[in-house]
Amino acid sequence: MLAASPVMLQSGVPSPHESPSHDVLLQAAVDASQAAGVLLLHYAATGFQIEYKNPINLVTDADRAAEQCVIDHLKARFPDHHFLAEERGRDNGGSSPYRWIIDPLDGTTNFAHGYPTYCVSIGLEYEKRCIIGVVFDPSRNELFTAIEHRGAQVNGRPIHASDTKTLDSSLLVTGFAYDIRETTRNNLDHFAKFALKAQGIRRTGSAALDLCYVAAGRFDGFWEVRLSPWDMAAGSVIAREAGGRLTDFSGKDLSIYGQELVASNGQIHEAMLAVLNHASPQP
Repeated sequence: MLAASPVMLQSGVPSPHESPSHDVLLQAAVDASQAAGVLLLHYAATGFQIEYKNPINLVTDADRAAEQCVIDHLKARFPDHHFLAEERGRDNGGSSPYRWIIDPLDGTTNFAHGYPTYCVSIGLEYEKRCIIGVVFDPSRNELFTAIEHRGAQVNGRPIHASDTKTLDSSLLVTGFAYDIRETTRNNLDHFAKFALKAQGIRRTGSAALDLCYVAAGRFDGFWEVRLSPWDMAAGSVIAREAGGRLTDFSGKDLSIYGQELVASNGQIHEAMLAVLNHASPQP
């Protein structure tokens, strides 16, 4: 499999005596995501090793290599920044207010089966608020990016959430946690209810891409439980900047450190919350 040609953004290089601009931060994340994406395509073409955390939760050496690639790229530019990554956890560096939140391979099960729906996800948190999101899908060479208050793009083109107004006309997406066999809070009850309310439901296996697809209007809504910060950090910025609405199941503003997520085009959000909370939406 050939590596995807990178989609490049333009930016300057920060002075060592200045805080980096948002454009410089974004470009660093883009560079890191694309380098990791090329690495993932190489592993997909040449082979990889699989380890199991539990019977259905796996990790590959491609995950670890991509994570190291991203961190090496970003640390070379910003050595005092903090990191939170799926495989290695927290890396509390200096006193910087910036923290990179990384999922080096979101969609590992898909990747392991040769199903080409996976991505590199990099979010940047500043003083506990996610301000930059980059999600790179190397299989489709799609680069989703967003900077707070500046909108969202895919491959440099602006994207917007859909204008679908009713749940009955909506295409939704969801996912299931790796402990689905061990807990009753496994989303199967919500899935059954939405299956009777929506036009259709999909399950892609990548929460980061699900959020980007809500941002691009490909899905009208997304819900999931038992997520981690690296699942949501980048995609939440992209969906929000594309005009989407993001909350927990109670309707409170999303925290990536919570475990509930509802993301929608805004038009169907109250109807989705009503289904999740077993109530009838207000007219």
